[in-house]
Amino acid sequence: MTRAPRLRGLLALAVIALSLFISFTVPVHLGLDLRGGTQIVLETRPGKGDSAAEATDRTLEVLRDRIDALGVAEPSLSRSGTDRIVVELPGVQDPARAADVLGRTAQLTFHEVLGTASPKAGAGGPRVLDDETGQPLRLAAASLTGKDVEEAAARLDQQGGAGWHVALDFKNGGGDGWAGLTGKAACRPTGDPGRRVAIVLDDKVISSPQVDPSVRCGTGIGGGATRITGSFSAEEAKELALLINGGALPVPVETVEQRTVGPTLGAEAITASAWAAAVGTALTGVFIIAVYRLLGALAVVALACYGLVSYAALVALGATLTLPGLAGFVLAIGMAVDANVLVFERAREEYAARSRPSPRSSLAAGFRGAFSAIADSNITTLIAAGLQFFLASGPVRGFGVTLGIGVLASMFSALVVTRVLADRVVGRPWLRRRARLTGIAHTGAVRDRLARREPRLMRRPRRWLALSAAALALAASGIAVRGLDFGVEFTGGRLIEYATSSPVDPDRARAALADAGFPGAVVQSSGDQRISVRTDRLSNVEASAVTEAVVAVGGGADKLRDETIGPSLGTELRRGALIALAVALGAQLLYLSARFRWLFGTAAVAALAHDVVILVGVFAWLGRPIDGVFLAALLTVIGYSVNDSVVVFDRVRDLVRRSPGAPFATLANRALLQTLPRTVNTGMGAAFILTALAVFGGDSLTDFALALLIGVAVGTYSSMFTATPLAVELHRRG
Repeated sequence: MTRAPRLRGLLALAVIALSLFISFTVPVHLGLDLRGGTQIVLETRPGKGDSAAEATDRTLEVLRDRIDALGVAEPSLSRSGTDRIVVELPGVQDPARAADVLGRTAQLTFHEVLGTASPKAGAGGPRVLDDETGQPLRLAAASLTGKDVEEAAARLDQQGGAGWHVALDFKNGGGDGWAGLTGKAACRPTGDPGRRVAIVLDDKVISSPQVDPSVRCGTGIGGGATRITGSFSAEEAKELALLINGGALPVPVETVEQRTVGPTLGAEAITASAWAAAVGTALTGVFIIAVYRLLGALAVVALACYGLVSYAALVALGATLTLPGLAGFVLAIGMAVDANVLVFERAREEYAARSRPSPRSSLAAGFRGAFSAIADSNITTLIAAGLQFFLASGPVRGFGVTLGIGVLASMFSALVVTRVLADRVVGRPWLRRRARLTGIAHTGAVRDRLARREPRLMRRPRRWLALSAAALALAASGIAVRGLDFGVEFTGGRLIEYATSSPVDPDRARAALADAGFPGAVVQSSGDQRISVRTDRLSNVEASAVTEAVVAVGGGADKLRDETIGPSLGTELRRGALIALAVALGAQLLYLSARFRWLFGTAAVAALAHDVVILVGVFAWLGRPIDGVFLAALLTVIGYSVNDSVVVFDRVRDLVRRSPGAPFATLANRALLQTLPRTVNTGMGAAFILTALAVFGGDSLTDFALALLIGVAVGTYSSMFTATPLAVELHRRG
């Protein structure tokens, strides 16, 4: 065995062993839909002249940033009424600390110290606050606030032995203000109280250090940075940095309620979804083995390793797993087949051309030949994932993390694990006499049929573009005529809470509400005899029907709360998601233009936009909701569509290098036919899982699976009959 295979084998063993260790030792965090969590109800206290609803909406966005900094994934935040915010946090280990962090106003100010004050100092003069030792200080008006801070970070001073502190970096104007404040204090004698600078958080002096004697009067401390010192523990320093980075709340808030709530999905729905995932994964494995035989069996083992590595990475990062997230994770296993299929189909071509005398040499050539397509398609997806993480927030950012982990794990499973297994098995002497068992020594039914007929699909590319334009027009008309039915996450709705006469099983309540005409109602239990129902906006008649359904299953019920709730996917989150999507499209266009040619990049991004519009239009015609689950499906389709187009264009680029004088349309047609077996087999692998999720997964996953089935079908079509014909037309026009 040469050095490279040995290193690949050791790397595979090390990663799999580490993944097994993490999977068995690190607990997994389940989302609100699977396990429930902690519900905290906050009430805002707007000042005179402030609109309660507007102040509450601004406060909600600040709280969302704080929760992201707390490391809580997949939270739910929504406005309830005009002055309340309902926060639901899955898997929080210390609910009391979370409530304290969320409820603090976090008004940070920096003050000049005028001098000490007597404990009986009256009102009307300068502001008086006690310092860390209890000594009252007279403070001037705030010279700087938390808005002037660019970033705060908790750090440990190991060399100086000062313990934990919070390092602050000021914005441009804030740095000048800090220099002026400390320069003025430096003009006072050493030891004078006026030589101190008071740092105040929520009317409490958290630090009031003396300006060092080395600082010159009038010059102050430059560099735009400082640090807050004190007797901080690691937890206190990190919490203070979190509050400063998250920003001050626009208005004070008060925690009015805190309790544990049950999952939003019932046990039956979760069990059905698990069975659907198992059936879909098993069907995909059987299909791959049937098509690629021995190599297919090795690919199934590699896909199991992919699932293990991805799961371990998500658990290690503390990600929260929701039902759509788990369904997407299972789908990613089906899509991870793609890299293996690319290698196997390339190896089949090498063997069929007789340029490689054995399955083992053909497979090695397949790995080399498919590497550029695998790398380019996955890098474009990683670009989108990275921009979703850095530019978006909330569930979109979480999806970016999951997508990035899935891409890296897919490349590892295909290029390392599959190759290690294939190198060990395919070269066995007994296989030389039974080459067809490997799955490489025959071209496959799809490729044989295409070779016999040799269809000229790109002879009239404008016909395909006209068909795509017609599909776009039909989808756009659905959006214009039917409109989009945005779910409660985007539009808000109504929250009704009941105290029932007897304990109520949430599954029975969900079934009763579905029978009453509210299949999308979200039901949660909070105690034995309390239940909440969250729906879209209701008329009074519809609200009465909801109450009657709850009364029927609860043997009587008293309404405790009935309020309108705002969207959990707020304006800032939606804006960030749209910005991330737009920048991702631009970045993918630039990358593809650099790696291929500008016309390839333009065609791929145009096909991607085509897929998005058609998917949204189909949901508009069907009247299906546009909600958070649909958003996750849409982001998945975007990654899938680009992958398909990149695979075709990689083959076009290869053929252009081999035959630079041949007509471009002919080469594009040949590339399309050569990559069609891969396209069909990859699409079938995903379709098995999605069909199982749609049929067996229950109502909770139907829309998710339906959106992805449509997206996979449209993405497969557009890569062949939108992106490729568009590239041919752009090339023809010079």
